[in-house]
Amino acid sequence: MSENNAFLDEENLQNIAEKEEKEDKKEKETVQEKPKQTAEIVDEENLEEDNEEGHEEDNVFALEAELEQAKAKADEYYSHLQRLKAEFDNFRRRTVREKEEIAKYASERIILSLLPVLDNFERALESAKSNQDFDAFSQGVEMIFRQLMKVLEEEGLKPIEALGEQFDPNLHEAMFREESDQEENTILEELQKGYYLKDKVIRPSRVKVSG
Repeated sequence: MSENNAFLDEENLQNIAEKEEKEDKKEKETVQEKPKQTAEIVDEENLEEDNEEGHEEDNVFALEAELEQAKAKADEYYSHLQRLKAEFDNFRRRTVREKEEIAKYASERIILSLLPVLDNFERALESAKSNQDFDAFSQGVEMIFRQLMKVLEEEGLKPIEALGEQFDPNLHEAMFREESDQEENTILEELQKGYYLKDKVIRPSRVKVSG
């Protein structure tokens, strides 16, 4: 029995030694794998950092491109605004100059129309010096008056109706009031003729009105 026990002890010892050897081997393999795993983790972290840095650089380039485009548009708008300002200044100066010219020569056309009337007045006066025919002179003056009125009517001048009309303070200026059998505020006499220029009253008629 003692020999069998000794054999078992040797077998157990061998098994234990083999088990310990396997565990040592496994532990060594684990220790060797850990640096690899750590290196893989570090590589992944570095890769993520590189990706983030690359993404940030792309964003910076995109922002710089947008900034350049915005600056180019701003310069274009500013140049356009400067051109518009210059054009407006030229237009304003030209308009002021044209208004001054119009104001300066506004009466040129009507003066040209009145020159023939002026010529006829000079002829009538010269004729009156050598010819004492009053009737002929009166007819000549009447003709010149009609010529003058025609020119003025073409410019929009029109007399205001007054005699026999009802007094209108917008058209007439009452100088006298007189008792009469006419209806009250009837115009009895026109002391000075009034005129429209187109639709505007430029001079009211001076009149005598019934009381």
